[in-house]
Formats: sequence, C-alpha cells, structure tokens
Amino acid sequence: MTTASPSQNTVQRGHLGTLSVLAWTGDPEEGHDMPYLIAYSLGDGKEGAEAAESALLAVIDELGLTPGGSVHDATHANNSPIRLLVQGGYAVLNMPYLSAQCRAPQEWLDAAEQRGHAHFMVASRPWPEAVPGRPVTEEMLQAFLGDEDTLTSAAHILLPVSRLRR
Repeated sequence: MTTASPSQNTVQRGHLGTLSVLAWTGDPEEGHDMPYLIAYSLGDGKEGAEAAESALLAVIDELGLTPGGSVHDATHANNSPIRLLVQGGYAVLNMPYLSAQCRAPQEWLDAAEQRGHAHFMVASRPWPEAVPGRPVTEEMLQAFLGDEDTLTSAAHILLPVSRLRR
C-alpha cells in the first residue's frame, strides 16, 4: 500500500507518478546478505518519465542526500526524515511524499534483524516495468539495479530498523 505524504515543499507531486517500494537481499552464499529497499516511480505522472525523474531528484535534494554520492549513514541520527519500521513481515517506510509498506521476504527480515539497518535507495530513474502487484523477477531487478545510470542517479542511505515496542 502506498500513499502520498503531505508536504509543504516545492516538488510537484503529480510529477512523481506512482511511487512504490521493493525489498530484497543479495545472495548470502556470496557474502551479500544486506537487506535492501528501493523507492521508485513508475514514471506515469501527468508529465511523464522525465518530469518524474526531475521530481525525484528534487525529493532527494530536499532529503539532504546526494545522488550517486557515498552512502549516507543515518543509523545513529535521530533527525532523519526517513523512518523504517519492520513489523509483521512488512517493511514500512515513511518519508516526505511517501508512506509505503511492502511484504519483505524472510531472508530480508532475518538480515534486517541481524544487522539492525537496511540499505535504502531512492531511485531517480523511473522503473515502469516494476508495477506493484506484479512479480519482479531476478532478471528485472538485476537489469534495473545493474544499470550504472540507476545506481549513480540514486540516493543511498543506511536506515536503522525500528520495531514496535511490546
């Protein structure tokens, strides 16, 4: 489930299009057990994919992040505008312009529990093939994330994992 978050900033929400979040891990057998999350647009906003990319770059800037820059470590910051809650098999992400939850695979949940953080990316490049509710194959994921333009135009941040208190 994805909803737009209210904001008083300059990004035109209609340009963002459909925003979604996807969770995955690398291959633990190859030493890549990091839990990853990516937020992306389908590029289906009222002005198309180019406007979506510009709007996402503005969101990245408003978050104080740099596309393609080093990984911003928010694991010890209490003032990050991005929050990650893991509960009941879901990764719940809250940030300006986006509140979303996605079912996380068990290996992602295990890695998030063990590490206490996840590597979150805000992709500025739209990903129209990754429609919510349809399976994303490993080949689709590798094609999108293996593209250097995707990685260098995305913002990267380590987010601490929060849980509800019992």
